[in-house]
Amino acid sequence: MSKLLTGKMIGLLAALLIVPAVNADTSDDVRRLQNRWAEVNYQLIDDAQLDAFEQLVEDAEVAIQAAPNSAEVLIWSGIIKSTYAGAKGGLGALALAKAAKADFEAAMDIDADALDGSAYTSLGILYHSVPGWPVGFGSDKKAEQLLETGVKSNPAGIDNNYFYAVFMADEKKYDVAREYFLKAQAAAPRPGRELADEGRQKEIAAALADLK
Repeated sequence: MSKLLTGKMIGLLAALLIVPAVNADTSDDVRRLQNRWAEVNYQLIDDAQLDAFEQLVEDAEVAIQAAPNSAEVLIWSGIIKSTYAGAKGGLGALALAKAAKADFEAAMDIDADALDGSAYTSLGILYHSVPGWPVGFGSDKKAEQLLETGVKSNPAGIDNNYFYAVFMADEKKYDVAREYFLKAQAAAPRPGRELADEGRQKEIAAALADLK
């Protein structure tokens, strides 16, 4: 797979994360970041989107300062930076990707299983998306390990299985990819995430069709 920090895989990361319950003491900050991220990602385009993402990165940093030991806040900070990197595109986005990587790793140090193992899957996608050495930190070996761990953290999850399947398809392991796309397709609906589930199921159906 060609390693370019563009919307393809980082855009997948963006679609991953409107995640479930968070700790009560940080839920307001996480909810604000989550809701604003959805607005910026889905409702804005071009310069307006980039400007809003830049502001949202600053908002995430403020939330981290207020709750430096919150894995959930750190995960969302990484999500925001990763999505911003995808919106910017190109090698110039590597600094954001590296900052997102640091957020995900810090979150895993605090609580690796927070938000159903989202940090594993998110970091795995980053490793799969960015260029490798000497340009970036990309590594499909590390990506596979992290994505596998993400599946183990939430074996029935639609997103964990979907992104592992995407990785396997990119690696041309089509039988394995089909198996995990089907697991993702069979995942139970998530209350409050109807639009996200509908979009993901369309992506799964399209991916399965491509494998035929």
